[in-house]
Parts: sequence; structure tokens; C-alpha cells
Amino acid sequence: MRHALALGRRGQGRVWPNPAVGCVIVKDGVIVGRGWTQDGGRPHAEPIALAQAGRLARGATAYVTLEPCAHHGKTPPCANALIEAGVSRVVCAIEDEDNRVSGRGFQALRDAGITVDIGVLSSEAAEDHRGFFKAAREGLPFVTLKMATSFDGKIATSTGDSQWITGAHARRAVHMMRARHDAVMVGAGTVRADNPLLNVRGLGVSHQPVRVVISETLQGMARSDVQNGGWFVHPKTADVSALSPNARSVPYQGSLTDALRVLAGQGLTRIFCEGGGGLAASLLSENLVDDLVCMTAGVVIGGDGLDAVAPFGQRVLADAPRWTLVECRSIGGDVLYRWRRA
Repeated sequence: MRHALALGRRGQGRVWPNPAVGCVIVKDGVIVGRGWTQDGGRPHAEPIALAQAGRLARGATAYVTLEPCAHHGKTPPCANALIEAGVSRVVCAIEDEDNRVSGRGFQALRDAGITVDIGVLSSEAAEDHRGFFKAAREGLPFVTLKMATSFDGKIATSTGDSQWITGAHARRAVHMMRARHDAVMVGAGTVRADNPLLNVRGLGVSHQPVRVVISETLQGMARSDVQNGGWFVHPKTADVSALSPNARSVPYQGSLTDALRVLAGQGLTRIFCEGGGGLAASLLSENLVDDLVCMTAGVVIGGDGLDAVAPFGQRVLADAPRWTLVECRSIGGDVLYRWRRA
């Protein structure tokens, strides 16, 4: 199952709106087939592993990181593929939370006489599928808010100089995080100030995350590099004439929560937000952040620097959102903290 989970992670950031699933087929103690969900979500992991196993799949055990699908979508049900291949046992990490599948895949396998074992490394699988589960359960993407700050919590000097607060190793780690998310998101202020590329560089990857800009008015976006293929999320009342034909207009009506629901409706399940301070404050105030990632550098900028998070009216400490530390490690000369919503 650990091997199947590792295979499934290869698809993270590449398979939305589908989950990144891994599958391993074992016959007489030997791996005879492996598969993971392919780019764009098709084909699924199970048929790839079964095709590799061929006739050796009959009587074999399939290890799958998520309940095999049981509905007809753009591909036939994976539960049917396992049944037709003649596997004798399916070991699965976790049940699918999608209402079209939940429990139905397992039941189809059992009805066909296949032994089904559930719960092997379920916590690891739940971690890997958090974005897919949250989108299915709440209609919202899983949001990671990342900030690169000085020791005193600043993201730029008083003149706006911010390149680079953290070192090369930390920046490379951020690119790896981008590659494992469906989209990279910033606010319009960051685009106007920095004109960021928001892509993955230096890793040799063959895919790029969707680049998302949240903007109230779309003013100042005309010359941005994100115009080439980026998604601009804006209120329905915004003037879209500033967008180029290569940009994608994603209108919403209501709050930032509504904007993220629209993005989830477009298939995005994992979003990596890189600021700036205004967008960070808005996401936090609406309780939309699931993970906080902070890269802290050993540099002090001072009180006249730009804060990592803009004011959002928090007056009582007891009411401030609390986070649980789940990771802390050094990267080059910097420190990475990852916090999870309590």
C-alpha cells in the first residue's frame, strides 16, 4: 500500500478534478502491475495496473489507495474492471467520499465474490486525497496559504523590495509544492507589484498548475504575464475589457467563499495561495485556509516593512483562529513551518 500511495502522489496537481490514485497488483508475492491516475484524470490507476498485469491479474490481490469507482463517467467503472480481470482480493486504503461512489464500489466487488479489506494506511490516504474529499464534501478546494517572511513577519521592505527574503533551497521547495497543487493563486495587488510568473521552474516537470488571480476590478492587469493562459477570478460586475483573449474570465457573485466555490466547480481541488497580505487576510477571515506554510528567513526588516497578513479586524485573542504544527524543518538557511487548521 505504501508503494501504491507513492505512485498515486505522482498525479498530484495533474489529474484534477479526479483524485490522484495509485494501484499495485500482486500475484504470489510478486508485483505484476502498477498504475496511477494519468494527466487530466484519465485513464484511472486500476485499468493501467490491470493492463500491465494481463492474465496474471486473475487470482491476484489489488492494492488501491481509494475505493474503486462504481459509476459510469468519462471512463467505465474501475470496480467492473477489477471484477472482469478476475482479481480475488482488493485491499483499499479508504472509502471514497464522492456520493456517486461511496460504498458502492466495495459492494460491487463483494457481490462479485471478491474479498475486500478496507483501512490499510487510511490516514496517509486521507492526507493524499484531502483536496478531492473537501471538494466532494463541501464544494470548496483545499487551500494552502504559503508565506515567505523575515524573522519579524514581513514580506517586503517599506519600498516593496522582496526578492529574495528566503534562499535558493527554500524557493526550490516552493516550486515543488506548486507542482503538487492544481493551481497557484495570488491577489491582484501581487500581480501589479511583482508581475509574477506563478509557474514551476527548475524541476523539469512537464505540466504547469493553473495560474489564478483574484481581482475585484481587473484594473492594472493588462500587461501582466499571467494574461497568457491565466484564470482571472472577479465579481460579475468587473470590466473584463482589460483581459486578453488568452486569459480566462471566471466571474463570481458574492464573497471570496463564493469565488472558491466557483473554482471548485471548475474542477480545482488543491490551491496553493502565495499572497499577498490582503488576500491572505481575506482567506483567513473567511476561514478558507486549511494549511499554513511559512518559510522564515534569518533577516529582520523592521516595523516599516510590509506585513505578511493585512489587518482583518481581529480584536480578541481568544477568537483568533488556532493552528496545529504538523511539520518543522530547516531548508538551507531558512526554516519551514507547516500548520494545520485546528
